[in-house]
Amino acid sequence: METLDHLIVGAGYVGRRLALRLSPGSRVHSLVSRAASATALQSEGLVVTACDLDTAVTMLTPGSRRLYYLVPPPAQGRDDPRLARFLALTAAPHRFVYLSTTAVYGDTHGDTVDESSPTVPTTERGTRRLAAEQRVRAYAEAHGIEWSILRVPGIYGPDRLPLDRLSRGEPVLAPADAGITNRIHVEDLVSALILVAQHPDAAGQIYNVSDGAPCSTSEHFMRVARIAGLPPPPVVPRAQAVGRISPAFLSYLDESRRLDSTRIGRELGFVARYADPDAGIRASLPDQTGLAARS
Repeated sequence: METLDHLIVGAGYVGRRLALRLSPGSRVHSLVSRAASATALQSEGLVVTACDLDTAVTMLTPGSRRLYYLVPPPAQGRDDPRLARFLALTAAPHRFVYLSTTAVYGDTHGDTVDESSPTVPTTERGTRRLAAEQRVRAYAEAHGIEWSILRVPGIYGPDRLPLDRLSRGEPVLAPADAGITNRIHVEDLVSALILVAQHPDAAGQIYNVSDGAPCSTSEHFMRVARIAGLPPPPVVPRAQAVGRISPAFLSYLDESRRLDSTRIGRELGFVARYADPDAGIRASLPDQTGLAARS
C-alpha cells in the first residue's frame, strides 16, 4: 500500500481545514467517525474513510510520513481508550503529531505557564489529555518514531464565535470573577500543526500555541459583541452564576492561566496571522453571519 504524505485522524472543525490546506500536491487521507461526515468531506474533493474508534476492531490505514491525531478523548473517565484502540490498530507513521490542550496545566490562578511548567490538571478533561500525551510518547518510543505535541487553548474562527449566546442575552462572569483564558484562530492552529509536523527541530518536543493575547472569556465575549454590533452580554458575579451559566462552561471558566506560547516562534519561526484578536474576529464574522463586522 502506498505511503501517504499525511494521515489526519479526526477531520472535524480543525481537521477539515488541515486536509484542505494540505491536499494540493500531497497524498492526504482522513479518518472520521461517521459515514455522513465522510460523504460531506468527499464532496469537497477530500479522500476520507469512516471509522468509529469507539468500536473499531480492525482498521485499514495506509502508512504515512506524518500522522495528525485530532480526536478528543471520551467525555468521561481519566484515560483515552479511543486513542489506545487507534494505536493498537494503525501503522506507525514517521512522525506522530498529537493535538492536546492547555488544560493539562490545571488552574494556576492566572499565573503564567510555559512548556516547562508542571502538569497538574485540575479537571478530568485535563487528566484525560495528559494521559493521552503520555500514551503517545510511550508509543513513539516503543516504535522508534518521532512525535510532537501541541497544547492548545480555546479555538475560535468561523462558526466558533459566541453569536448565539450573545443574541440570547446569556450572561458572562463579572470581571473580578473572570479568570484569564487564551485562544487561537483555527487558521493559525492549522499553520502550527503543519509546522510542527514538518520542522526537524519539532521532533520530540511539546509546544504551546496561542494568539499571544490572553484575556478573560468575559472580555472575549464583549469584544465579539462590539465587533459584531450586538448588545454586550449581561454581567453576573460568580455567586449568582449557578443556574444561569451551564456547569460545563463554569468548569472551564473556573480555570485561570496565562499561556506563554513564545517558544514555538522562537524555535520554529511560527507567527500567528491573527495575533490581534480583533482581526481574527473580523475575519471570522462573514463566514458565520454573512455580515461584515462593524468598525
